[in-house]
Amino acid sequence: MRLLMAICAATLLLGGVGTAQETTMTEAEETYDLLFRTGTLDDLPRDETLVYDRVVESALAPDAAERDTGRIELTFEAGEPEAAQLRFLQGDRFKGIGDFPASVGNPIIMYFVETVVRDMAEAAGGSSFYIRNRVKAALVEPAEIEMREVSVGDETVTARTVTLHPFEGDPNAEKMQGFDRMELTVTMSDDVPGWYASLDATVPAADGDAPVYSSTITLEPDE
Repeated sequence: MRLLMAICAATLLLGGVGTAQETTMTEAEETYDLLFRTGTLDDLPRDETLVYDRVVESALAPDAAERDTGRIELTFEAGEPEAAQLRFLQGDRFKGIGDFPASVGNPIIMYFVETVVRDMAEAAGGSSFYIRNRVKAALVEPAEIEMREVSVGDETVTARTVTLHPFEGDPNAEKMQGFDRMELTVTMSDDVPGWYASLDATVPAADGDAPVYSSTITLEPDE
């Protein structure tokens, strides 16, 4: 039930990546608990705004990529300190994404998963229900985890990077137009406001050319 609620509700651009320190595998429960960590907004001042850049590239749906590249703001509703709001901005235009209970954690992970599911269904075709279920299954399976040092503004912090391959070995791979190769990579740190430094989905080209698809959400460091 907790997983279902979470689903429904990169090269780091934060200044650089340090030397990788250790790569291991998570246990299944640890994968989920890292990705959907609770309490990640508890210590964030309610008058603070987290700003994320989202950059989307899609060889199969270039118009959608232009539509979905922009900025995402996380704020708290005035008078409602436990209601976290997300909105999407492009220039002077913006639209609300939704309101989320702050006690659950940072909703940017939910937005990331849902937009990747939508983008894949739109670009490659197929059932969004099937795609979502495959991604949900990957969230509770052992995954690669790398401990590394990353630069966030002027500071260097220790971070965890979890990498998932939700469609590896999928029986419908030949129908996915390359999306069976998709990697989901999430970089997180206790020293990063809101826990998530970057969230990246990449579909590498089979021939080594430009990716078939990429979606990167990166926290903007404070000025």
